Amino acid sequence: MEFRQFTAKTVDDAITEALIQLGISSDQLEYEILEKGSTGFLGINSKKAVIQARKKGTIEDKVRSFLEEMFEAMHLQVTIDMVYDEDSKNMDVDLKGPEMGVLIGKRGKTLDAIQDLARIVANKDSEEYVRVKIDTENYRKRRRETIEGLARNIAYKVKRTKKPVSLENMNAYERRIIHSTLQNDRYVTTYSEGEEPYRHVVIALKK
Repeated sequence: MEFRQFTAKTVDDAITEALIQLGISSDQLEYEILEKGSTGFLGINSKKAVIQARKKGTIEDKVRSFLEEMFEAMHLQVTIDMVYDEDSKNMDVDLKGPEMGVLIGKRGKTLDAIQDLARIVANKDSEEYVRVKIDTENYRKRRRETIEGLARNIAYKVKRTKKPVSLENMNAYERRIIHSTLQNDRYVTTYSEGEEPYRHVVIALKK
């Protein structure tokens, strides 16, 4: 929201006027004093107080504004559906549009990058950590199911050949899916190797 100017006899009166016109409480107001005002001598040469004020941007406002500017720069038409739970500090963002494949990218890397940037924006000046999840066309669920299927198939191969298998490089979230999927398997174990961004999971027989 852009700053608006408010004028009154005193700064306090100008703040009150801003609160009324913006329809907000004092804890939601962001303002700057442009002119403190003065009564002058016997009312002569008196000056009114002037402030510029606006409603403080919420976390939702900041993230939405960031995403809208990004998609505009990319010349993409994207509808942003956002749900933020103040208690759990979880923000779920769903993107809709005709060219979502561009936002997903290869193996979801573009979507992950957008999510990381949105998380940085959400947590700037935030007293508590905000978790941000960005999805489109149910990609996260489909990707999770694909990785779970891969984990089970590779585990079967390891049991049959008795040889360990190193998987492709994955981010931390996808590696956790592999570990979680096979954590109760009686015959195989999983562990991660390598340094980011080349860290990967190895599936091997239990000793």
